[in-house]
Order: sequence, then C-alpha cells, then structure tokens
Amino acid sequence: MTYTVAVAGATGYAGGEVLRILSSHPQVEIGAITAHSNAGALLGQLQPHLTSLLDRQLLATGAETLRGHDVVFLALPHGASAPLAAELGEDTIIVDCGADFRLSNPADWEAFYGSPHAGTWPYGLPELPGQREVLASTKRIAVPGCYPTATTLALAPAIAGGLIDGHDVVVVAASGTSGAGKAAKTHLLGSEIMGSTSAYGVGGTHRHVPEIVQNMRVLGAASPTLSFTPLLVPMSRGILATCTAPLGGSASESARSLSLEDVRTVYGQFFANEPFVRLLPEGQWPQTQSVLGSNSVHIQVAIDRAANRLVAVAAIDNLYKGTAGGAIQSMNIALGLPEATGLTSNGVAP
Repeated sequence: MTYTVAVAGATGYAGGEVLRILSSHPQVEIGAITAHSNAGALLGQLQPHLTSLLDRQLLATGAETLRGHDVVFLALPHGASAPLAAELGEDTIIVDCGADFRLSNPADWEAFYGSPHAGTWPYGLPELPGQREVLASTKRIAVPGCYPTATTLALAPAIAGGLIDGHDVVVVAASGTSGAGKAAKTHLLGSEIMGSTSAYGVGGTHRHVPEIVQNMRVLGAASPTLSFTPLLVPMSRGILATCTAPLGGSASESARSLSLEDVRTVYGQFFANEPFVRLLPEGQWPQTQSVLGSNSVHIQVAIDRAANRLVAVAAIDNLYKGTAGGAIQSMNIALGLPEATGLTSNGVAP
C-alpha cells in the first residue's frame, strides 16, 4: 500500500530533511509541498540537493492544501503548528516536528515559550518504554527536540534501571548550526562561527530543559534535577551530549559500587532490540561524524570513580534522528509499517 504524504514548511532544514528521507521511502507518495513566503517558487531553487523533487512547485501553507493526505508533516516555527492542526481531519496522521505539543505541563510551555499551551500529543520517541504501543494507536505525533532525543536516550537505561535516580544530572551538549534553523542570523555567519565554540541558553534557560526533565519523570525519576548547557560548535550537523549523574543517586551503597560491566549490562539489555541505538564496544567513544546522515544513536558509558558519577555520551545527527528520521520512524509505527522502513542506520563518511 502507498500512502500520500504532505510536508508543510519544506524550505527549512527540518522540512528539507523530511523530504529527503521520504523521497526514498518505498511506501510513500509525496503530495503537497508547502512554504510560506516562498510559495510559488520551485523547490529546487531553495533545496537544490533534492534532485528528484527539483521541479515541484511550493504551495501556500494552509489546511485546504494539506487536507486529503494520509500523513501531514508540520515543519513549522514553534506556535504555528497548533492552529493549522486544528483545521485538519481526525483521520489524518499529523506529525509535528515543532514543539507545540511536546510538553504536558501548561506552565512549562508558557514559561519557556511565552504563549498559551495548545495541548499534548503522543511523544515520538519509540525507544521510551511502552511508547511504541502508544504510537501504534495514534493519529497525532509530537516529535521530540534534538537535544532531548540525544540526552534522553543517553540517560534512559540508567534511570529505568536504577543506576541513577535523576537527581543532580549535568548535561553539556554540543550542536551544529543547523539546529538553529535556516533563517539568517549574525552569530551563525561563517565568519562568526568558524573556529569558535560558544555556550548559549545557559543557566536552565534553554527551551529543551522542561522536555528533558519531563522524559526523566516518564522513565521513573521521582524528583529529577537537571543542569543543561548547550554549546554551538562549527559544524553543520550533529549533537554530542555528555551526561553525568551520581551513580546510585540516593540509593544504597551497593548500588553506588556497581562495576562498569554492571552498567554496560543494563545499557545493553535496555537497547538490545532497538534497531537504531548502538552501545559501542568498551573504549570506543561516540563521534558525530559516525552518525552523519543516519537515524542511528551511538552511546558509550563510563564511571568516574573519583566523583562517583556515571558518564553517558550520545551522538546523533540532529536533523536525521533528532528530527526527520525520528518523525518518519514514528510515522511508520502509526501506519503499521516496519519501523525501519525508508531509514538507514549507516552514516556517511568521510
């Protein structure tokens, strides 16, 4: 069976990556491709790498254009998805690549995004326990943020397995410039970013903080606390998240004396049947270049004995697994297709 799919916001990085992956999906026919200010232009003028779609005309983004498709991907600015989704039928699977429906707490949304909360949709991270069953029975999917994808998967086995209790978690995560979107911004100019690394969203102010904490609660952390510092680094794609937390948390001394072999066993069992998550062999550390252009997550763990802390490092391609690939992985589940259909676990090198 072939499903018709529309993509709104096709000229941005996320929308372009959704189209790139869908163009090779064996059970998808790409329908409407929409944009806002670029409506009327040819896609090839703005996404020249999408060779098979160069001659497709960009339509105006609106409910009338998107109706009638089996699946609609919304790759729109935060706050733009909710009013559009409200106009589409309940039988259409809507996959929101923005933040509008990720958070369950209205106060968190209003504090970090500054607008009324639109509601909460099923979360498009299949690797969370029980989430595949949720996604298999829904028509609405909220795609996780890219930082939460990397961080949540790095920490998930440790929280669910009782290695840490979610207290005093510290995350420093480096991201390429595509995570900031395609709009022209001075601090993303080549002459500004090349040869420079900078912190931003420091002191718990980044919008992905409440989403990561929410995921920690879902995994079983009763009172999680998170210090999150994102870094902007001079590369176009990729996230490398380094996550640490007290080993055993507030649990017994026996939990705190776990060996690295014990930790690796917990991680290995948690991810044993995951098609896109790989716990690397001991001593091999994740690199963003290894997951480039793939839906893969590479993870490694260690124990900092001096600080009695677990260290978990994860690498993803922020546009692929961190956005478009995770969205299509979730779509496949919602359609009842094999989860890996149209997706690759192999990166691109050099």
